Amino acid sequence: MFIAMNRFQVTPGGEEAFEQVWLSRDSHLAGVPGFVEFHMLRGPVAEDHVLYSSHTIWRSRDDFEAWTRSEAFRAAHRGAGDHKPLYLGPPRFEGFEVIQTVGAS
Repeated sequence: MFIAMNRFQVTPGGEEAFEQVWLSRDSHLAGVPGFVEFHMLRGPVAEDHVLYSSHTIWRSRDDFEAWTRSEAFRAAHRGAGDHKPLYLGPPRFEGFEVIQTVGAS
């Protein structure tokens, strides 16, 4: 498995608008080979931002990378720069290979 994360530093007061952008968008992930699930996470509040992270789980890094080259990826990210006033800077990408998974008993 591969986990792809993007961290967003949202300016104070922009939380509702940021969340609405994500809740109302079409991610174009349904049916993409290797896609498992998506989560948008709200994190801690700092003095100058609220931390958010998008979190997708993929069957493999190859599946994720194939998606980044797809028309579905371009469609999902079309107009993403329109919301720059909500962020302190660009999203920060982090990718992780899963080396262990522990499930509930």
